[in-house]
Amino acid sequence: MRWVDEKQKGHSYTKVHCPQCNTEYVISFPSFGKLCSVIQMIDRMIYKASPLMATGVLLGSVYWTAVTYGAITVMQVLGHKEGLDMMERADPLFLLVGLPAIPVGLVLGKLIQWDEYLLRFWRRHAHKLGLLNYLFPMASRANLRPTHPHEAPAKEIKFTRVFCGAMLFPTIATIVGKFVFRKVDGNLQRSFLGGIAFVAIKGILKIYLKQQIYSRLGQRRITNYNGADEGTPT
Repeated sequence: MRWVDEKQKGHSYTKVHCPQCNTEYVISFPSFGKLCSVIQMIDRMIYKASPLMATGVLLGSVYWTAVTYGAITVMQVLGHKEGLDMMERADPLFLLVGLPAIPVGLVLGKLIQWDEYLLRFWRRHAHKLGLLNYLFPMASRANLRPTHPHEAPAKEIKFTRVFCGAMLFPTIATIVGKFVFRKVDGNLQRSFLGGIAFVAIKGILKIYLKQQIYSRLGQRRITNYNGADEGTPT
């Protein structure tokens, strides 16, 4: 019985099998009274339903948080009054589906590494454009050692950075639009142009930095050891 207790770990209805032949032990209990049986049945039902209820509460909290964020984003991009008017005129079902889709779409859009694809295309065809090739030096130039694909720094995607960047993007787009495109009429148009400008500038800077790192990697040398701190390149 002590061995059975160790296997069940306090759960009296856990099945226990023989360690030799794997036959299940038939464990009988003395009969309960009706009141205890009903209480025990209710307790077991609550125990089994609790994980589902907790999951439902968690998913509901995430959903309504996404709805709230979507509504705030709409009012921020369109303007407070225009955003409220648009949501009041919209169909409730559309809002319940469309508003939480805003943060989901932002996160998924943030996961698209368009600058990586553009940089790969650039490395294949930049030798045809002299001026731009000077700005973004390629590894094929004479002073560079060809860099093998496995030597390139691995791209690590951190979800926290992607999430924060996606959530802050509407705010940044709105701010850039107000300062850079202040002459454009309409909050939506300014925010849209501000978002495009921010993504383009950030992408160009990232591509430039990555290419400089790539070029620097191709120029590295191993110095000979001569017993001092200084060495001669091999």
